[in-house]
Amino acid sequence: MIIVTGGAGFIGSNIVKALNARGRTDIVLVDDLTDGKKFVNLLDCDYVEYLDKADFLDLIRNRGFEDESVEAILHQGACSDTTEWDGQFMMRNNFEYSKELLLFCQNNDVPLIYASSAAVYGAGQVFVEERQNEKPLNVYGYSKFQFDQYVRFHEKELKSQVVGLRYFNVYGPGEAHKGKMASVAFHHYHQIRETGVVKLFGEYDGYAPGEQSRDFIYVADLVDVVLYFLDHPNVSGIFNLGSGRSEPFNHVAEAVIQWFGKGKIEYIPFPEALKGHYQSFTQADISRLRQVGYKGEFKTVKEGVLAYLDAL
Repeated sequence: MIIVTGGAGFIGSNIVKALNARGRTDIVLVDDLTDGKKFVNLLDCDYVEYLDKADFLDLIRNRGFEDESVEAILHQGACSDTTEWDGQFMMRNNFEYSKELLLFCQNNDVPLIYASSAAVYGAGQVFVEERQNEKPLNVYGYSKFQFDQYVRFHEKELKSQVVGLRYFNVYGPGEAHKGKMASVAFHHYHQIRETGVVKLFGEYDGYAPGEQSRDFIYVADLVDVVLYFLDHPNVSGIFNLGSGRSEPFNHVAEAVIQWFGKGKIEYIPFPEALKGHYQSFTQADISRLRQVGYKGEFKTVKEGVLAYLDAL
């Protein structure tokens, strides 16, 4: 049995579908469907059980699943809203919940593969998995950083696999429910359909209009890495998970315009509310990922966006 938390979400549902493609349906899916729109991600997923995240937490606190054969927990559940400033909520949801899962996994010799985030690096320019490079700009990034630190602190005591994957900018099918937190590729697709105009931030932080750059990773490529660690339970650690390339937002817009065969880019003033809390540049150093044997290739922005829009 494999447990996937956040299984109705963007990345979680893609993981479930990839497991299904392997012939695996012995999946317990955990999520919070307060936002009922996420159910559409589950319509083509097969799994044996759905549990609300609070009920699941109660079960493991009360020794549930201890008599069952749990192969791994793939922990994708979290509040990923980088504009959420309720720190108590964020820490309870992202940090404390993750600690409970880690305790269960260590007590029962169950691998834990969890979602961290590139947001731990903040405004830094060095994206290597080391403490001195980690200076989050928002409470979401802090919550992910804090759990990474907790794992590091207990590293020598760990009895079973623990893998933290620092996701960079993920895009692809299954993110429609995310609203404002959906990828720029998703928003550009709808902007072109509705107005024929893609909107990007103008000049900011020393970058020309639309030239703020991120490491964009297509969700199918990310899922391949998650499954790699599932297949290699002897490997633990915290790893960056991006393409290893940084490309400007202009490239995303240009790929969307190419797919439609029409459209133009309009640059808007950079929002005051984001100033000082925004990463203008990210680029994953994936050396450690390569060192543990992952050899898969990652799509360029153009390749990934065109595949995504075909799916949409």
